[in-house]
Amino acid sequence: MSDNRTRWGVLAPGRIARKFAEAVGGAGDALVAVGSRSKDRADAFADEFDIPRRYDSYAALVADPDIDAIYVSSPHPYHRDHAVLALDAGKAVLCEKPIAVNAAQARDIVAAARRNGKFAMEAMWSRFLPIVARTRALIAEGAIGAPRMVSADFGFRANVDPKGRLFDPALGGGGLLDVGCYPVSFAHMILGKPVEAKALACLGETGVDEQNVVTMKFADGALAVTTSGVRTTTPLDAVVLGTDGRIRIHSPWFDGVALTLTRPGEEDRRIEEPRVENGFEYEVREVARCLREGLLESPVLPLDESVAIMETLDQARAQWGLRYPME
Repeated sequence: MSDNRTRWGVLAPGRIARKFAEAVGGAGDALVAVGSRSKDRADAFADEFDIPRRYDSYAALVADPDIDAIYVSSPHPYHRDHAVLALDAGKAVLCEKPIAVNAAQARDIVAAARRNGKFAMEAMWSRFLPIVARTRALIAEGAIGAPRMVSADFGFRANVDPKGRLFDPALGGGGLLDVGCYPVSFAHMILGKPVEAKALACLGETGVDEQNVVTMKFADGALAVTTSGVRTTTPLDAVVLGTDGRIRIHSPWFDGVALTLTRPGEEDRRIEEPRVENGFEYEVREVARCLREGLLESPVLPLDESVAIMETLDQARAQWGLRYPME
């Protein structure tokens, strides 16, 4: 790092990479390079965000000695290969969610991080938002007693495009990997790793899940239900039910700024935690903090937890018979 700023490189410029690029400056870091398979795309992205270095290959990007960390924003079927490429080049990695297509690929990323002694984290941006952090703190201090049930959803209605990333099996399409990973990750965050997962889905004309429901049971008897989809708009709520109260993060919970704490015999308490800019700053700051402190993982989202989340997603897809061509 230079002058306590993390120097970032973006691997695969695109829509989500734009949000990341906008956030880097707000987090006090520096975006110094971008790499793409297309020189024109690299140049256009670099010009838009005033990035000094632009590369027409990912190998050249990760070889740049002046980069501290790589943000992997390619489609998720490529996350494993691109994250491992960067880690083997000695770079820290922030890998866009889901961390991979399946748990086996996620384990490959974890193995590369540990083999090289480099930091790696899944870019589950909602986990780092102030309102979600406040939810964790309230539960930790016993505000609702022991959490017993979680419900969360994330769904929207998109037009079917067989060649688009949401519906193409070759791109890991479907609601579960695109947006279902958010509520499943939320349930893991609150209740831990489930001992059992049952799931139902509607598979569309391209063979991917257009809507789904995942139920989870945990060792202490706690339960979670998540719903997601790319053809169905959902309320976008998250609720945690405890033995002594409940927390509801208001819609959209994964981009939220307010929650309501309900406790027996008390008036409901509304708590607000405004976020800045586009919200990606929080995960960027977490990476920078971990690098400054010499951490190889974030305690907010450890690598083994990212693998466990992928295991839950794998169990759900196995019950639907949904297997991607690259698996």
